[in-house]
Amino acid sequence: MFKKEIYTSRRHELISKFSSGKLLFLGNIENPINFEHNTYPFRQDSSFLYYIGIKSPRLAAVLDIDNGETLLFGDEMTIDDIVWMGQQQTLSEKAALSGINKLLPFEQLVDYIEKYGQHTFHYLPPYQSHNKLLLGKLFNCPIDQLQPSVALIQAVAAQRSIKSTAEIIELEKAVDVAVDMHRLAIRMTKPGCYEYQISNAMQHFAQDQGMTFSYPPIVTKRGEILHNHMQFHQVHEGDLVLNDSGVETSLGYASDLTRTFPVGKRFTTLQEEIYQVVLHAFKSAEKLLTAGIRFKDIHLKACEALVDGLTQIGFMKGNPQDAVANHAHSLFFQCGLGHLLGLDVHDMEDLGEQYVGYSKSEPKDTKTFGLKSLRLGKELEAGNVLTVEPGIYLIPELTQLWEQQNVHRDFVNYDFLKKHLDFGGIRIEDNYLIEENGYRRLGKYLEREVEEIYRLKDNAID
Repeated sequence: MFKKEIYTSRRHELISKFSSGKLLFLGNIENPINFEHNTYPFRQDSSFLYYIGIKSPRLAAVLDIDNGETLLFGDEMTIDDIVWMGQQQTLSEKAALSGINKLLPFEQLVDYIEKYGQHTFHYLPPYQSHNKLLLGKLFNCPIDQLQPSVALIQAVAAQRSIKSTAEIIELEKAVDVAVDMHRLAIRMTKPGCYEYQISNAMQHFAQDQGMTFSYPPIVTKRGEILHNHMQFHQVHEGDLVLNDSGVETSLGYASDLTRTFPVGKRFTTLQEEIYQVVLHAFKSAEKLLTAGIRFKDIHLKACEALVDGLTQIGFMKGNPQDAVANHAHSLFFQCGLGHLLGLDVHDMEDLGEQYVGYSKSEPKDTKTFGLKSLRLGKELEAGNVLTVEPGIYLIPELTQLWEQQNVHRDFVNYDFLKKHLDFGGIRIEDNYLIEENGYRRLGKYLEREVEEIYRLKDNAID
């Protein structure tokens, strides 16, 4: 945990945004895999972590605005718990470390809410089924009619979006370990190995540093599958490996890096050409990062850079600005340029992208292919932490559909494209802190230039 003053300060700042009422935060529970006592690894709710800091399951907290205090609802270990799990730090001790001195049994939460009236409470959108059911019980409401507090969502999103110095330190720890993890992956990959061997080696490395994956890693030679978690392929000379992976610190802060590299010593000619197109788009976006600019505009500039490069190679044609204005680029770049990063790898996505990545003046486009997958579009602020991750993905099924529907023939050279539908995909991704006059790339530098990757490949490890 951070020092208790950090948690008390965070709570006071949140409370100051409300004139009355009570703010309810539900922690997560341990979720069973296939029976009650065989559970997935426990991960506390990120907003609960942010304001309370305690990683134990089955907790709730209430920030009482009227009385200026925080109440923690939870239960101490029973003797049965101690028999199976051993004596651990008590909940009372954990509460003290968070600056909380009022601890009540969890079962009293129902009576507490009834005492003060349901209309008094603000709560965030639940994503765990258990908490959906619990809120339905607490507020005597069908779960499909729950009404999370927009005011609380907006206040939490605004506060958590601006990272403190202590948070930046944690985020850089996560980036540093991920950088070394990616270097390991590049150096160990060789013809004949399997994707899962690369992933397993990274997991071993991360755990040796006291960290875990911050999300299921994407380690694949099928890089055109955007969220490909299958890792059973053997890789061969001439293949590319796309490695999208990051780690999470003990306090819950995440990194999210991607590199694409050859299985053998060098890229093929076409692979290197397309890699350089993605790298140029990456640098074009990177240099625009600063407070006061809309991330959507950076995304579109990166798309223009991608189209310009694809036109030079022969995949596209026409004016790049016109191609992007007509969304023709989304045949090759179907997703968004990046997202916020923090206690969640897609920070605060559970609160809703419209509230986290957009604003009233900049609503999210939920219909246009490509833009509907852009998680962040609003004007950037100093203190935001985000990813930049352009890519080019040649998806055979999408190409076939567009050609059959005669989509964007003025911009897409289908005859050339169809010769290379087995190419796969390339993505490059780093993590950034937005400053008043620019940006700071977080953590250690991870090789991204072609010659830098070649040097890593030349220093391969068995």
